Amino acid sequence: MNLSSSVCNHRSLPSPPVKSVTNSTVPTLHNTSINSNLTSKTSACDNILRSRRSVRYTSMITASYGGDRAENDGVLEPSPAEKLRKLLDSPGVHQGPACFNALSAKLVERAGFQFCFTTGFGISAARLGLPDTGLISYGEMVDQGQLITEAVSIPVIGDGDNGYGNAMNVKRTVKGYIKAGFAGIILEDQVSPKACGHTQGRKVLPREEAVMKIKAAVDARKESGSDIVIVARTDSRQALSLEEALWRSRAFADAGADVLFIDALASKEEMKAFCEVSPQVPKMANMLEGGGKTPILTPLELEEIGYKIIAYPLSLIGVSIRAMEDALQAIKGGRVPSPASMPSFEEVKEVLGFNAYYEEEKRYATKSSQPVWQTGSSNPFSIQRKGQDDTEQTGQSSTEPIVELLNPDTYTKYGGGDAQDPFSGIWSRKLRIKIIGRDGFEKLDVRIPAGFLDGITNIVPALGGVNIKALLDDAKFEVGGKLLLDFTDTRGDRIQVFLE
Repeated sequence: MNLSSSVCNHRSLPSPPVKSVTNSTVPTLHNTSINSNLTSKTSACDNILRSRRSVRYTSMITASYGGDRAENDGVLEPSPAEKLRKLLDSPGVHQGPACFNALSAKLVERAGFQFCFTTGFGISAARLGLPDTGLISYGEMVDQGQLITEAVSIPVIGDGDNGYGNAMNVKRTVKGYIKAGFAGIILEDQVSPKACGHTQGRKVLPREEAVMKIKAAVDARKESGSDIVIVARTDSRQALSLEEALWRSRAFADAGADVLFIDALASKEEMKAFCEVSPQVPKMANMLEGGGKTPILTPLELEEIGYKIIAYPLSLIGVSIRAMEDALQAIKGGRVPSPASMPSFEEVKEVLGFNAYYEEEKRYATKSSQPVWQTGSSNPFSIQRKGQDDTEQTGQSSTEPIVELLNPDTYTKYGGGDAQDPFSGIWSRKLRIKIIGRDGFEKLDVRIPAGFLDGITNIVPALGGVNIKALLDDAKFEVGGKLLLDFTDTRGDRIQVFLE
Protein backbone atom coordinates (compact mmCIF):
# COMPACT_ATOMS: atom_id res chain seq x y z
CA MET A 1 0.00 0.00 0.00
CA ASN A 2 1.34 3.42 -0.87
CA LEU A 3 2.15 5.62 2.08
CA SER A 4 -0.16 8.30 0.75
CA SER A 5 -3.12 6.12 1.70
CA SER A 6 -1.80 5.11 5.13
CA VAL A 7 -2.66 6.55 8.50
CA CYS A 8 0.76 8.14 8.72
CA ASN A 9 0.69 10.46 5.70
CA HIS A 10 3.45 12.96 6.29
CA ARG A 11 3.41 16.66 5.72
CA SER A 12 5.60 18.33 3.17
CA LEU A 13 8.62 19.34 5.17
CA PRO A 14 9.03 23.12 5.47
CA SER A 15 11.69 24.68 3.33
CA PRO A 16 14.53 26.24 5.30
CA PRO A 17 14.96 30.00 5.38
CA VAL A 18 16.94 31.28 2.41
CA LYS A 19 19.17 34.27 2.75
CA SER A 20 19.08 37.33 0.49
CA VAL A 21 15.91 36.68 -1.47
CA THR A 22 13.24 39.12 -2.56
CA ASN A 23 9.62 39.11 -1.40
CA SER A 24 8.31 38.09 -4.79
CA THR A 25 6.54 34.77 -5.16
CA VAL A 26 8.89 31.83 -5.52
CA PRO A 27 8.24 30.00 -8.79
CA THR A 28 8.32 26.19 -8.74
CA LEU A 29 9.92 24.39 -11.66
CA HIS A 30 8.48 20.95 -12.39
CA ASN A 31 10.08 18.22 -14.52
CA THR A 32 12.35 20.53 -16.45
CA SER A 33 16.06 20.20 -17.01
CA ILE A 34 18.40 22.62 -15.37
CA ASN A 35 19.73 23.73 -18.75
CA SER A 36 16.34 24.92 -19.95
CA ASN A 37 15.96 26.94 -16.76
CA LEU A 38 19.07 28.94 -17.58
CA THR A 39 17.84 30.60 -20.78
CA SER A 40 17.63 33.86 -18.93
CA LYS A 41 20.73 34.28 -16.80
CA THR A 42 19.44 36.78 -14.28
CA SER A 43 15.99 35.29 -13.73
CA ALA A 44 17.32 31.73 -13.67
CA CYS A 45 19.84 32.55 -10.96
CA ASP A 46 17.08 34.11 -8.86
CA ASN A 47 14.86 31.08 -9.40
CA ILE A 48 17.57 28.66 -8.29
CA LEU A 49 18.26 30.64 -5.13
CA ARG A 50 14.58 31.00 -4.26
CA SER A 51 13.48 27.44 -4.99
CA ARG A 52 16.11 25.47 -3.13
CA ARG A 53 13.95 22.35 -2.92
CA SER A 54 11.77 22.51 -6.02
CA VAL A 55 14.42 22.40 -8.74
CA ARG A 56 14.99 18.87 -10.06
CA TYR A 57 18.73 18.27 -10.13
CA THR A 58 20.08 15.82 -12.63
CA SER A 59 23.49 15.44 -11.02
CA MET A 60 23.95 14.66 -7.34
CA ILE A 61 27.47 15.11 -5.98
CA THR A 62 28.91 15.50 -2.55
CA ALA A 63 28.28 18.93 -1.09
CA SER A 64 31.16 20.95 0.20
CA TYR A 65 32.29 20.91 3.81
CA GLY A 66 29.76 22.57 6.07
CA GLY A 67 26.69 21.31 4.25
CA ASP A 68 26.61 24.19 1.74
CA ARG A 69 25.80 23.69 -1.88
CA ALA A 70 28.58 22.66 -4.20
CA GLU A 71 28.90 24.14 -7.67
CA ASN A 72 29.28 21.97 -10.77
CA ASP A 73 29.81 23.72 -14.08
CA GLY A 74 27.99 26.78 -12.78
CA VAL A 75 25.00 24.82 -11.46
CA LEU A 76 24.30 24.88 -7.74
CA GLU A 77 23.98 21.38 -6.32
CA PRO A 78 21.62 20.48 -3.49
CA SER A 79 22.93 20.21 0.05
CA PRO A 80 22.90 16.81 1.80
CA ALA A 81 19.85 17.91 3.78
CA GLU A 82 18.03 18.92 0.60
CA LYS A 83 18.65 15.48 -0.84
CA LEU A 84 17.26 13.88 2.30
CA ARG A 85 14.19 16.13 2.35
CA LYS A 86 13.51 15.28 -1.27
CA LEU A 87 13.69 11.60 -0.32
CA LEU A 88 11.28 12.13 2.58
CA ASP A 89 8.87 13.88 0.21
CA SER A 90 8.97 11.00 -2.28
CA PRO A 91 6.53 8.06 -2.28
CA GLY A 92 7.25 4.78 -0.55
CA VAL A 93 9.38 3.66 2.36
CA HIS A 94 13.16 4.04 2.28
CA GLN A 95 15.81 1.74 3.81
CA GLY A 96 19.01 3.07 5.36
CA PRO A 97 21.71 0.71 6.65
CA ALA A 98 23.86 2.08 9.46
CA CYS A 99 27.55 2.57 8.71
CA PHE A 100 30.38 3.02 11.20
CA ASN A 101 33.28 4.28 9.06
CA ALA A 102 34.03 5.67 5.61
CA LEU A 103 34.49 2.23 4.03
CA SER A 104 31.17 0.87 5.24
CA ALA A 105 29.46 4.06 4.01
CA LYS A 106 31.03 3.59 0.55
CA LEU A 107 29.72 0.04 0.46
CA VAL A 108 26.22 1.26 1.32
CA GLU A 109 26.34 3.71 -1.57
CA ARG A 110 27.78 1.10 -3.98
CA ALA A 111 24.90 -1.22 -3.06
CA GLY A 112 22.43 1.38 -4.36
CA PHE A 113 20.92 2.77 -1.15
CA GLN A 114 19.76 6.37 -1.30
CA PHE A 115 20.85 7.33 2.21
CA CYS A 116 22.43 5.85 5.32
CA PHE A 117 22.73 6.34 9.05
CA THR A 118 25.66 6.44 11.40
CA THR A 119 25.27 4.44 14.57
CA GLY A 120 26.81 5.30 17.91
CA PHE A 121 26.82 1.58 18.68
CA GLY A 122 28.91 0.80 15.60
CA ILE A 123 31.23 3.79 15.88
CA SER A 124 31.89 3.06 19.56
CA ALA A 125 32.73 -0.50 18.58
CA ALA A 126 34.87 0.30 15.53
CA ARG A 127 36.66 3.38 16.82
CA LEU A 128 37.06 2.55 20.51
CA GLY A 129 36.37 -1.15 20.79
CA LEU A 130 33.99 -0.22 23.61
CA PRO A 131 30.24 -0.59 24.30
CA ASP A 132 27.67 2.06 23.44
CA THR A 133 27.30 3.34 27.00
CA GLY A 134 28.08 7.02 26.58
CA LEU A 135 31.86 6.56 26.51
CA ILE A 136 32.39 8.02 23.04
CA SER A 137 32.59 11.80 22.91
CA TYR A 138 31.03 14.50 20.77
CA GLY A 139 34.40 15.28 19.18
CA GLU A 140 35.02 11.66 18.22
CA MET A 141 31.55 11.32 16.69
CA VAL A 142 31.93 14.53 14.67
CA ASP A 143 35.38 13.52 13.46
CA GLN A 144 34.17 10.08 12.37
CA GLY A 145 31.08 11.64 10.82
CA GLN A 146 33.06 14.04 8.65
CA LEU A 147 35.16 11.16 7.30
CA ILE A 148 31.95 9.31 6.45
CA THR A 149 30.14 12.19 4.76
CA GLU A 150 33.21 13.06 2.68
CA ALA A 151 33.41 9.48 1.41
CA VAL A 152 29.93 9.37 -0.15
CA SER A 153 27.50 11.51 -2.12
CA ILE A 154 24.33 10.11 -0.54
CA PRO A 155 22.83 11.92 2.48
CA VAL A 156 23.87 10.64 5.91
CA ILE A 157 21.79 10.88 9.09
CA GLY A 158 24.12 11.17 12.08
CA ASP A 159 23.55 9.66 15.50
CA GLY A 160 23.72 12.63 17.86
CA ASP A 161 23.03 10.55 20.99
CA ASN A 162 21.57 12.82 23.69
CA GLY A 163 23.31 15.92 22.39
CA TYR A 164 26.22 15.40 24.81
CA GLY A 165 24.80 17.62 27.53
CA ASN A 166 22.05 20.15 28.13
CA ALA A 167 20.17 22.32 25.63
CA MET A 168 23.22 24.50 25.00
CA ASN A 169 25.31 21.41 24.26
CA VAL A 170 22.60 20.30 21.85
CA LYS A 171 22.92 23.56 19.92
CA ARG A 172 26.68 23.07 19.62
CA THR A 173 26.17 19.46 18.55
CA VAL A 174 23.69 20.38 15.82
CA LYS A 175 25.97 23.10 14.45
CA GLY A 176 28.93 20.73 14.52
CA TYR A 177 27.00 18.05 12.65
CA ILE A 178 25.98 20.62 10.04
CA LYS A 179 29.63 21.57 9.48
CA ALA A 180 30.56 17.89 9.26
CA GLY A 181 28.22 17.50 6.28
CA PHE A 182 25.39 15.50 7.84
CA ALA A 183 21.97 15.62 6.20
CA GLY A 184 20.17 14.85 9.44
CA ILE A 185 20.75 14.31 13.14
CA ILE A 186 19.05 11.96 15.61
CA LEU A 187 18.63 13.38 19.12
CA GLU A 188 17.32 11.32 22.03
CA ASP A 189 15.93 12.12 25.48
CA GLN A 190 18.14 9.87 27.62
CA VAL A 191 20.07 11.16 30.61
CA SER A 192 23.86 11.04 30.77
CA PRO A 193 25.51 8.62 30.60
CA LYS A 194 23.24 7.19 27.93
CA ALA A 195 22.70 3.52 27.12
CA CYS A 196 22.00 1.53 23.98
CA GLY A 197 18.27 1.62 23.26
CA HIS A 198 17.72 -2.12 23.57
CA THR A 199 19.84 -2.69 26.68
CA GLN A 200 19.14 -2.29 30.38
CA GLY A 201 19.53 0.74 32.57
CA ARG A 202 17.91 3.43 30.46
CA LYS A 203 16.61 6.61 32.06
CA VAL A 204 15.06 9.62 30.34
CA LEU A 205 14.95 13.32 31.05
CA PRO A 206 11.82 15.03 32.40
CA ARG A 207 9.29 15.97 29.73
CA GLU A 208 9.98 19.69 29.74
CA GLU A 209 13.74 19.33 29.46
CA ALA A 210 13.43 16.78 26.66
CA VAL A 211 11.18 19.10 24.64
CA MET A 212 13.43 22.10 25.25
CA LYS A 213 16.41 20.20 23.82
CA ILE A 214 14.49 19.64 20.58
CA LYS A 215 13.59 23.34 20.50
CA ALA A 216 17.27 24.15 20.99
CA ALA A 217 18.12 21.93 18.02
CA VAL A 218 15.57 23.74 15.85
CA ASP A 219 16.98 27.11 16.94
CA ALA A 220 20.53 25.98 16.13
CA ARG A 221 19.39 25.01 12.65
CA LYS A 222 17.83 28.43 12.08
CA GLU A 223 20.88 30.24 13.40
CA SER A 224 23.09 28.28 11.01
CA GLY A 225 20.92 29.01 7.98
CA SER A 226 20.80 25.26 7.47
CA ASP A 227 18.06 22.80 6.59
CA ILE A 228 19.42 19.77 8.47
CA VAL A 229 16.68 17.24 9.21
CA ILE A 230 16.03 16.81 12.94
CA VAL A 231 15.00 13.31 13.98
CA ALA A 232 13.56 13.38 17.51
CA ARG A 233 13.91 10.09 19.38
CA THR A 234 12.41 9.07 22.68
CA ASP A 235 13.50 6.10 24.80
CA SER A 236 10.60 6.52 27.21
CA ARG A 237 8.76 3.41 25.92
CA GLN A 238 11.07 1.12 27.87
CA ALA A 239 12.05 3.64 30.55
CA LEU A 240 8.46 4.69 31.40
CA SER A 241 5.50 3.63 29.24
CA LEU A 242 4.03 3.61 25.74
CA GLU A 243 1.66 6.44 26.68
CA GLU A 244 4.57 8.62 27.74
CA ALA A 245 6.44 7.85 24.52
CA LEU A 246 3.41 8.84 22.43
CA TRP A 247 2.99 12.09 24.40
CA ARG A 248 6.63 13.02 23.90
CA SER A 249 6.43 12.29 20.18
CA ARG A 250 3.55 14.75 19.81
CA ALA A 251 5.45 17.36 21.79
CA PHE A 252 8.59 16.87 19.71
CA ALA A 253 6.57 17.38 16.52
CA ASP A 254 5.09 20.58 17.93
CA ALA A 255 8.61 21.75 18.82
CA GLY A 256 9.68 21.49 15.17
CA ALA A 257 11.10 17.99 14.73
CA ASP A 258 11.04 16.77 11.12
CA VAL A 259 10.97 13.02 11.82
CA LEU A 260 9.76 11.09 14.89
CA PHE A 261 11.29 7.93 16.34
CA ILE A 262 10.28 5.80 19.35
CA ASP A 263 12.96 3.25 20.10
CA ALA A 264 12.29 -0.31 21.30
CA LEU A 265 8.57 -0.52 20.60
CA ALA A 266 7.54 -4.01 21.68
CA SER A 267 4.85 -5.06 19.18
CA LYS A 268 3.29 -4.38 15.83
CA GLU A 269 0.28 -2.86 17.60
CA GLU A 270 2.51 -0.37 19.39
CA MET A 271 4.12 0.53 16.08
CA LYS A 272 0.69 1.22 14.59
CA ALA A 273 -0.25 3.40 17.55
CA PHE A 274 2.94 5.40 17.06
CA CYS A 275 2.20 6.08 13.40
CA GLU A 276 -1.20 7.51 14.34
CA VAL A 277 0.53 10.27 16.31
CA SER A 278 1.07 13.50 14.33
CA PRO A 279 0.31 11.68 11.05
CA GLN A 280 1.75 14.53 8.96
CA VAL A 281 5.26 13.95 10.37
CA PRO A 282 7.37 11.08 8.91
CA LYS A 283 8.16 8.16 11.21
CA MET A 284 11.39 6.20 11.56
CA ALA A 285 11.54 2.46 12.31
CA ASN A 286 14.55 0.75 13.86
CA MET A 287 14.96 -2.90 12.82
CA LEU A 288 17.55 -4.09 15.35
CA GLU A 289 18.94 -7.27 13.82
CA GLY A 290 19.85 -10.26 15.91
CA GLY A 291 17.27 -10.01 18.67
CA GLY A 292 16.05 -6.58 19.79
CA LYS A 293 12.76 -5.72 21.46
CA THR A 294 11.07 -4.49 18.26
CA PRO A 295 9.67 -7.12 15.87
CA ILE A 296 11.49 -7.35 12.54
CA LEU A 297 9.07 -6.48 9.73
CA THR A 298 9.52 -6.26 5.98
CA PRO A 299 9.71 -2.87 4.27
CA LEU A 300 6.25 -3.47 2.78
CA GLU A 301 4.77 -4.20 6.21
CA LEU A 302 6.39 -1.08 7.65
CA GLU A 303 5.08 1.05 4.80
CA GLU A 304 1.57 -0.27 5.34
CA ILE A 305 1.79 0.63 9.03
CA GLY A 306 2.91 4.13 8.10
CA TYR A 307 6.69 4.35 8.42
CA LYS A 308 8.79 6.44 6.06
CA ILE A 309 12.42 5.50 6.77
CA ILE A 310 13.94 2.32 8.19
CA ALA A 311 17.26 1.93 9.99
CA TYR A 312 19.26 -1.31 10.10
CA PRO A 313 21.81 -0.56 12.85
CA LEU A 314 23.72 -3.84 13.29
CA SER A 315 23.89 -5.57 9.91
CA LEU A 316 27.23 -4.15 8.78
CA ILE A 317 29.07 -4.14 12.10
CA GLY A 318 27.62 -7.57 12.94
CA VAL A 319 28.68 -9.38 9.78
CA SER A 320 32.06 -7.63 9.96
CA ILE A 321 32.69 -9.09 13.41
CA ARG A 322 31.75 -12.60 12.30
CA ALA A 323 33.80 -12.40 9.08
CA MET A 324 36.90 -11.20 10.93
CA GLU A 325 36.54 -13.93 13.54
CA ASP A 326 36.31 -16.59 10.82
CA ALA A 327 39.34 -15.19 9.00
CA LEU A 328 41.41 -15.09 12.18
CA GLN A 329 40.55 -18.68 13.00
CA ALA A 330 41.65 -19.71 9.51
CA ILE A 331 44.97 -17.88 9.84
CA LYS A 332 45.51 -19.34 13.30
CA GLY A 333 45.00 -22.80 11.78
CA GLY A 334 47.72 -22.20 9.22
CA ARG A 335 45.57 -21.32 6.24
CA VAL A 336 44.29 -18.18 4.55
CA PRO A 337 40.58 -17.40 4.10
CA SER A 338 39.06 -19.15 1.10
CA PRO A 339 38.49 -17.14 -2.10
CA ALA A 340 34.74 -17.54 -1.62
CA SER A 341 34.88 -15.74 1.73
CA MET A 342 36.70 -12.61 0.59
CA PRO A 343 37.04 -10.40 -2.49
CA SER A 344 40.08 -10.58 -4.70
CA PHE A 345 42.78 -7.93 -4.41
CA GLU A 346 41.53 -6.36 -7.65
CA GLU A 347 38.01 -6.15 -6.22
CA VAL A 348 39.31 -4.54 -3.05
CA LYS A 349 41.17 -1.93 -5.09
CA GLU A 350 38.03 -1.21 -7.12
CA VAL A 351 35.96 -0.67 -3.97
CA LEU A 352 38.56 1.72 -2.57
CA GLY A 353 38.77 3.69 -5.81
CA PHE A 354 42.27 2.86 -7.05
CA ASN A 355 41.17 2.69 -10.69
CA ALA A 356 39.25 5.95 -10.49
CA TYR A 357 42.24 7.56 -8.80
CA TYR A 358 44.62 6.44 -11.54
CA GLU A 359 42.27 7.72 -14.26
CA GLU A 360 42.00 11.13 -12.63
CA GLU A 361 45.74 11.19 -11.96
CA LYS A 362 46.36 10.99 -15.71
CA ARG A 363 44.81 14.46 -16.12
CA TYR A 364 47.71 16.00 -14.20
CA ALA A 365 50.52 13.64 -15.18
CA THR A 366 53.85 14.91 -16.46
CA LYS A 367 56.79 12.92 -17.76
CA SER A 368 58.61 13.31 -14.47
CA SER A 369 55.60 12.28 -12.37
CA GLN A 370 54.51 9.22 -14.34
CA PRO A 371 55.15 6.00 -12.41
CA VAL A 372 57.73 3.78 -14.10
CA TRP A 373 55.56 0.68 -14.17
CA GLN A 374 52.80 2.49 -16.11
CA THR A 375 55.04 2.42 -19.17
CA GLY A 376 54.76 -1.33 -19.64
CA SER A 377 53.98 -3.38 -16.59
CA SER A 378 51.81 -3.05 -13.51
CA ASN A 379 54.20 -5.17 -11.47
CA PRO A 380 57.22 -3.31 -10.05
CA PHE A 381 59.08 -6.61 -9.61
CA SER A 382 58.75 -7.35 -13.32
CA ILE A 383 60.62 -4.11 -14.07
CA GLN A 384 63.75 -5.50 -12.46
CA ARG A 385 63.35 -8.72 -14.41
CA LYS A 386 62.76 -6.81 -17.64
CA GLY A 387 65.95 -4.83 -17.08
CA GLN A 388 67.90 -8.03 -16.60
CA ASP A 389 66.43 -9.51 -19.77
CA ASP A 390 67.29 -6.38 -21.75
CA THR A 391 70.86 -6.53 -20.49
CA GLU A 392 71.18 -10.16 -21.47
CA GLN A 393 69.67 -9.52 -24.92
CA THR A 394 71.96 -6.60 -25.74
CA GLY A 395 74.97 -8.77 -24.95
CA GLN A 396 73.92 -11.57 -27.28
CA SER A 397 75.27 -12.02 -30.78
CA SER A 398 73.01 -11.81 -33.80
CA THR A 399 74.18 -15.26 -34.83
CA GLU A 400 72.16 -18.37 -34.13
CA PRO A 401 72.50 -19.44 -30.52
CA ILE A 402 74.38 -22.60 -29.61
CA VAL A 403 72.10 -25.06 -27.84
CA GLU A 404 73.69 -27.59 -25.52
CA LEU A 405 71.60 -30.57 -24.45
CA LEU A 406 72.22 -31.45 -20.84
CA ASN A 407 71.39 -34.58 -18.93
CA PRO A 408 71.08 -34.80 -15.15
CA ASP A 409 74.69 -35.98 -14.79
CA THR A 410 75.90 -32.91 -16.62
CA TYR A 411 74.59 -30.53 -13.92
CA THR A 412 77.31 -31.60 -11.53
CA LYS A 413 79.94 -30.29 -13.92
CA TYR A 414 78.95 -26.73 -13.17
CA GLY A 415 80.05 -25.04 -10.01
CA GLY A 416 77.80 -22.96 -7.79
CA GLY A 417 78.56 -19.79 -9.72
CA ASP A 418 79.71 -20.97 -13.15
CA ALA A 419 78.75 -18.31 -15.67
CA GLN A 420 78.30 -20.88 -18.45
CA ASP A 421 75.07 -22.16 -16.84
CA PRO A 422 72.53 -19.56 -15.70
CA PHE A 423 70.83 -22.19 -13.50
CA SER A 424 73.94 -23.60 -11.90
CA GLY A 425 72.80 -22.50 -8.45
CA ILE A 426 69.27 -23.84 -8.94
CA TRP A 427 69.64 -27.40 -10.19
CA SER A 428 71.43 -28.53 -7.06
CA ARG A 429 68.63 -27.16 -4.86
CA LYS A 430 65.28 -28.69 -4.01
CA LEU A 431 61.64 -27.74 -4.29
CA ARG A 432 59.57 -28.39 -1.20
CA ILE A 433 55.84 -28.79 -1.84
CA LYS A 434 53.58 -28.53 1.18
CA ILE A 435 49.78 -28.90 1.26
CA ILE A 436 47.59 -28.08 4.28
CA GLY A 437 43.96 -29.21 4.03
CA ARG A 438 41.06 -26.90 4.78
CA ASP A 439 40.72 -28.76 8.11
CA GLY A 440 44.21 -27.60 9.10
CA PHE A 441 45.90 -31.01 8.80
CA GLU A 442 48.94 -31.60 6.65
CA LYS A 443 48.21 -33.55 3.47
CA LEU A 444 51.60 -33.51 1.76
CA ASP A 445 55.17 -32.46 2.47
CA VAL A 446 57.58 -33.60 -0.25
CA ARG A 447 60.92 -32.46 -1.69
CA ILE A 448 62.06 -32.96 -5.29
CA PRO A 449 65.17 -31.75 -7.18
CA ALA A 450 64.56 -28.32 -8.65
CA GLY A 451 65.84 -29.50 -12.03
CA PHE A 452 63.07 -32.04 -12.50
CA LEU A 453 59.91 -30.05 -13.11
CA ASP A 454 58.29 -32.49 -15.54
CA GLY A 455 55.59 -34.45 -13.83
CA ILE A 456 55.14 -32.07 -10.92
CA THR A 457 51.50 -31.64 -11.86
CA ASN A 458 51.04 -35.37 -11.42
CA ILE A 459 51.88 -34.84 -7.77
CA VAL A 460 49.92 -31.60 -7.35
CA PRO A 461 47.31 -31.04 -10.12
CA ALA A 462 46.58 -27.56 -8.76
CA LEU A 463 50.02 -26.48 -10.02
CA GLY A 464 48.93 -27.01 -13.60
CA GLY A 465 49.29 -23.76 -15.48
CA VAL A 466 51.75 -22.33 -12.95
CA ASN A 467 55.03 -21.37 -14.63
CA ILE A 468 57.42 -22.63 -11.96
CA LYS A 469 60.31 -22.32 -14.42
CA ALA A 470 59.73 -18.56 -14.52
CA LEU A 471 59.64 -18.44 -10.73
CA LEU A 472 62.97 -20.24 -10.66
CA ASP A 473 64.33 -17.74 -13.17
CA ASP A 474 63.43 -14.89 -10.83
CA ALA A 475 65.02 -16.68 -7.88
CA LYS A 476 68.22 -17.81 -9.57
CA PHE A 477 70.41 -15.08 -8.07
CA GLU A 478 69.10 -15.55 -4.53
CA VAL A 479 70.62 -17.61 -1.78
CA GLY A 480 68.91 -19.29 1.11
CA GLY A 481 65.31 -20.46 1.22
CA LYS A 482 62.55 -18.70 -0.72
CA LEU A 483 58.78 -19.06 -0.75
CA LEU A 484 57.82 -19.27 -4.44
CA LEU A 485 54.07 -19.89 -4.17
CA ASP A 486 51.41 -19.66 -1.47
CA PHE A 487 47.76 -19.94 -2.50
CA THR A 488 44.49 -21.68 -1.70
CA ASP A 489 43.00 -23.92 -4.38
CA THR A 490 39.34 -24.34 -5.26
CA ARG A 491 38.93 -27.09 -2.66
CA GLY A 492 40.21 -24.87 0.12
CA ASP A 493 43.63 -26.55 0.44
CA ARG A 494 46.60 -24.27 1.07
CA ILE A 495 49.48 -25.03 -1.31
CA GLN A 496 53.01 -23.74 -0.69
CA VAL A 497 56.11 -24.21 -2.85
CA PHE A 498 59.53 -23.41 -1.37
CA LEU A 499 62.95 -23.30 -3.01
CA GLU A 500 65.43 -24.74 -0.51
